[in-house]
Amino acid sequence: MQKKFVFFFSALLVMAFLIGCSPAAESVTTGLIDGLGREISLENPAVRIVSLSPSNTEILYTVGAGDQVIGRDSFSDYPEKASSLVDIGGGYSEYNLEQIVALEPDLVLAAEINTAELVQSIEDLGIPVFYISNPLTFEDLYKNIENVGLLTGQTDNAQIAIDGIRTRVDVVVAAIAETDTTPVVFYELDATDPTKPYTPGVDTYYSTFITMAGGKNVGDVLASSWAQISLEELIIQDPDVILLGDSLWGITPESVGEREGWNSLTAVQEGNVLPFDDNLLARPGPRLVDGLEALAQVLHPEVFD
Repeated sequence: MQKKFVFFFSALLVMAFLIGCSPAAESVTTGLIDGLGREISLENPAVRIVSLSPSNTEILYTVGAGDQVIGRDSFSDYPEKASSLVDIGGGYSEYNLEQIVALEPDLVLAAEINTAELVQSIEDLGIPVFYISNPLTFEDLYKNIENVGLLTGQTDNAQIAIDGIRTRVDVVVAAIAETDTTPVVFYELDATDPTKPYTPGVDTYYSTFITMAGGKNVGDVLASSWAQISLEELIIQDPDVILLGDSLWGITPESVGEREGWNSLTAVQEGNVLPFDDNLLARPGPRLVDGLEALAQVLHPEVFD
């Protein structure tokens, strides 16, 4: 009798362990407040997820929920395996709502690039939607990762990811504290009109991370967060460094030097016009720490190998 009891008890422990390893076993017990201020509750962690933005897709894979993602927007191409997921549109085209419904998701993750109207239209189809706002700080990013971990039943992996990012951020912050210069930085988003290029302004995560990396963002003098800056104002600010976030679209340091009036800028004269991988900042997910490290290395090579 005692042996049978021990066997039965052991079997229960094994079953409990196996259930605990499954994402569906860790229920979401409290409502989570999303970026639109709505309380979202799931009876069980989502196991069929559609992502509407690259940043959300990267968070999902980072917390170990990649196998739970069944559809993604057209721009979600990182990590590479995400490219094999069903493409539900978005980006420069409309999202395919019929295809989203056909995938039978139990959760759709939206982002700040998505409109409130799109969120409502998907919810009207009976599909829960959680909206993730762009982080303005790394603490905001940690909260986004934590929420995705809760929604997907991957809380342990989410915390591991947060701890790893926090450690890397702390290394950068400590190194920058040892510097004694603050280069003025112009970050170019789009210079289709070189007399009024677009740049991130105040209250953007771009500005936050340029500051954390030991620089001073030229765009902070602008009134809005995402704005055009006149060439006249750019000449007044006279950046020490120009970072080409639009280098992904073929803009080169040489082409910047050929723009009328730009050769008077210190950054152009001293050869400090540099291409920058905008994916590290434009996609406000886990790779923001890669962006911070890259910014710090460019702005303060004296303290970073």
